[in-house]
Amino acid sequence: MPDITSAPSASDHSLPLRKRRALLHGLVLSALACGTHRALAQSLIATPAQTEGPFYPDRLPLDQDNDLVMVKGHQAPAAGEVTDLTGRIVDLRGNPLGGVTIEIWQVDHNGHYIHTRDAGAKNDANFQGFGRFETGQAGEYRFRTIKPVPYPGRTPHIHLKLRKGGRELLTTQLYVQGHPLNERDGVLRGIRDPRQRAAVMVPFVPNREHPGELAARFDIVLGMTPDV
Repeated sequence: MPDITSAPSASDHSLPLRKRRALLHGLVLSALACGTHRALAQSLIATPAQTEGPFYPDRLPLDQDNDLVMVKGHQAPAAGEVTDLTGRIVDLRGNPLGGVTIEIWQVDHNGHYIHTRDAGAKNDANFQGFGRFETGQAGEYRFRTIKPVPYPGRTPHIHLKLRKGGRELLTTQLYVQGHPLNERDGVLRGIRDPRQRAAVMVPFVPNREHPGELAARFDIVLGMTPDV
């Protein structure tokens, strides 16, 4: 990188003053841009891997789209606080990762998964419980789901799994920022790095575009770049 603090050379003095100033200004902007990019890359924290848990669906629902609130063929929506969950998948340099399949699964409003070991009369038949979405070139994803609720032994959370080309990239969980049960959750407390723990805390806030609903954003940073 050019030394922008050094004095102009003899050849520089042959340039008109206006051009020399423009050249120096361009070098300064270039240096600042490079510094900003490096700072951004250094500030990104890899999203920590977490356990898949025992309730990844053993029988996937027929409806596997990114809208978990409305099940195909059902008239009524799922019970719970409807949430627009969005985010981006990027690498440690901040580059977006397209073509990544992201899956989410979580309990319904009554605290039950769509799993044969957790099936019962209390399951919300109107909640899809599992969804998939493939990121575009910008690395963005979107799901329509419900705000997670606690169940015995766990604080509210949503499971996520990332795949590409048949390769599993990451399994993790996101949590409701500020929930009182967070401090007692063994899985969450297993994240030792406070920066990584903070990275999986997600605020659920009023949705400005859809009054009466919530919005949550969870950006995922992969510590490795898929080469498929």
